Amino acid sequence: MNHRIAIAAALLVLASPLAAQAQDGHTNHAASHGHSHAAFASDRIHVAVEGQGPDVIFIPGLSSSPAVWQGTVDHLNGAYRIHRIHVQGFAGAPAEGNATGPVAAPVAEEIARYIREQGLQKPAVVGHSMGGTMGMMLAARHPDLVGKLMVIDMIPFMGAMFGPPGTTAESVVPVADQVYAGQSSAPRDQYLTQARAAVTGMIRTEAARPGPLADVESSDQQVSAAAFRELIVTDLRPELGKITAPTEVLYVKFNDPRMTDAITDAIYQMSFANLPGAKLKRIDDSAHFIMLDQPTAFYGDLDAFLAK
Repeated sequence: MNHRIAIAAALLVLASPLAAQAQDGHTNHAASHGHSHAAFASDRIHVAVEGQGPDVIFIPGLSSSPAVWQGTVDHLNGAYRIHRIHVQGFAGAPAEGNATGPVAAPVAEEIARYIREQGLQKPAVVGHSMGGTMGMMLAARHPDLVGKLMVIDMIPFMGAMFGPPGTTAESVVPVADQVYAGQSSAPRDQYLTQARAAVTGMIRTEAARPGPLADVESSDQQVSAAAFRELIVTDLRPELGKITAPTEVLYVKFNDPRMTDAITDAIYQMSFANLPGAKLKRIDDSAHFIMLDQPTAFYGDLDAFLAK
């Protein structure tokens, strides 16, 4: 069964970095949608801010835009002060400081600096996919800064899915290097063909796909490839015990016919064993983008999470 889990989960994980999320985060869009960009100088991120009330930080995934949260922002209807992170190099933003080297860990540190410099008091942090990885990094490495954490469809060690049982961050490096070489050096048309197929498989709701499909085309291929390599070799399981913020994890059944709900549940339970207080919840009839495929269920869970 371990072999089946590894193969099936890898199919999902291989697709996830290419699952992009829509067309937001730039000045013209900000002006037309009533939000402004925070006065925060960074070559790693820029942040769109809107609303009043308790602070909530939303972090999108790899090759993704803050617009994936637009339905969520509309649902919250101004009851919170929302900070949407846009990672440089993704969804039309120039690569700048993310042009070389790791992405997730440096961006998590920039979000920590943002919280401090903007004077946010224990904000809630909500991260999807790679955004969930950054949320876990932030909550584990700066537990004093995070009030509560929601992780959407992400496990703390993706690399486990790329090798046999017992795979470690060190042992999976050759695989990560091979994946990086393939993604970073692929001809652009070949890369985009694979990306479009991945996005299609990660969003069940056909009407929600056009933005993400367009967005993957405006992401920097090198930044995305480097960030994906980093995710494969990053094992946050030993750090989970440092998280003090109440944590909720929403996830979906792995996208492979050989997987079952029970196997998926077991993978998540094992993955988060070092954070026994975490609330784990599977959302059915959804692909990777839960907020797009099952918005009503997601909004209900988010409302309860934020109200606690």
